[in-house]
Amino acid sequence: MTNLTHSAREVFAHDYYATKSTGVEIDEAKEGYARCSLTLTPLHRNAMGAVMGGVLFTLADLAFAIAANSRQLADNQPLKWVSLSSNIQYLGQTQGSTLVAETNCVKQGGTTCVYNITIHDENNKTIALVTTTGIHLN
Repeated sequence: MTNLTHSAREVFAHDYYATKSTGVEIDEAKEGYARCSLTLTPLHRNAMGAVMGGVLFTLADLAFAIAANSRQLADNQPLKWVSLSSNIQYLGQTQGSTLVAETNCVKQGGTTCVYNITIHDENNKTIALVTTTGIHLN
């Protein structure tokens, strides 16, 4: 495990909704990148038996927060990046039991950033695509 992954786990352990209520795990953090996973339970499913959209969004949002704040995590500084807007496209349902969100930095500027987050299952089926624009807080 890298120091950045360890720092991300330490800091985001206080994101109780994502890590405790939802159960998102931080698998890996590097500069501009994060990989988070979630083992699905019946609590993650809606009345139709599908994974609730909010679960997918929470998984993507935490991955974004880690990747966008990776420089702050590396330097042990306060987090500075938050979501300004997000667009999620639900592409299909998983038949699996695990979801993974991986980030791709499109732009990390001085005041705004853009990340694409892909959510897939353990069969590598893409379940959702998310684009998040972040803003740097002063």
